[in-house]
Amino acid sequence: MADTRRLYTDLAWLWPMWGDAADEYADYCRHVTGLIERHARHPARTLLDIGCGGGKNVFNLKARFSVTGVDLSPTMLAQASLLNPESTFVLGDMRTFRLDRTFDAVLVDDAISYMTCLADFEAAFRAASAHLNPGGVLVATPDVTRETFRQNKTTATPATSKGAREDLDVIFIENVYDPDPADEHYETTVLYLIFKHGRLRIETDHWTLGLFPLDTWRRVLRETGCEVHEGRYNADGEEYPVFACVKP
Repeated sequence: MADTRRLYTDLAWLWPMWGDAADEYADYCRHVTGLIERHARHPARTLLDIGCGGGKNVFNLKARFSVTGVDLSPTMLAQASLLNPESTFVLGDMRTFRLDRTFDAVLVDDAISYMTCLADFEAAFRAASAHLNPGGVLVATPDVTRETFRQNKTTATPATSKGAREDLDVIFIENVYDPDPADEHYETTVLYLIFKHGRLRIETDHWTLGLFPLDTWRRVLRETGCEVHEGRYNADGEEYPVFACVKP
């Protein structure tokens, strides 16, 4: 099945309804901020959010940092700019982008999942490290690893009351499946159940995402030259590994 990624193009208008920036992302961003403050070797004032999407992490981080976001989707960057007009957003591929500045902190969140082969995965972290100041902290969070992947996991998420429109009810149904456990990726399929004035419209979406073991994460992050600290983050009963990587 071919990738469609419609959530980042013609269905991007649904993204503000899938979770709320203030509620769903605030606790994670507090965790990220705490890691940066604990490990940084100088006060951190600037942060680069790589794969920022619609800017929900930026919304929570901008109170503490001057944030710049990078993303490959112009549609999502437009949403991020509307949500965070005081922040800077740049169109770029996380594997190859180059800005004319470096930052005190760098965040690589779930967008790293779009690196579906090891070469791209390594390139993305090389680019991230290249934009980090000495003494700064790179925070990276695997959305899923080979050890934590749950075959055929299916979740249903209703639109948030803050993001939904009065004439719309939306339910997001997401399934993950790995057709070949021997390779480096898995598939996510999403159904969008869109009820407008009570009439149902069904749309579908599909992504191929990277899947690597924890030891690969550890090795690739060490190869950036950083001092790697590994911890855990708990959210909604799920535990995620989190890496805080300090650049010498």
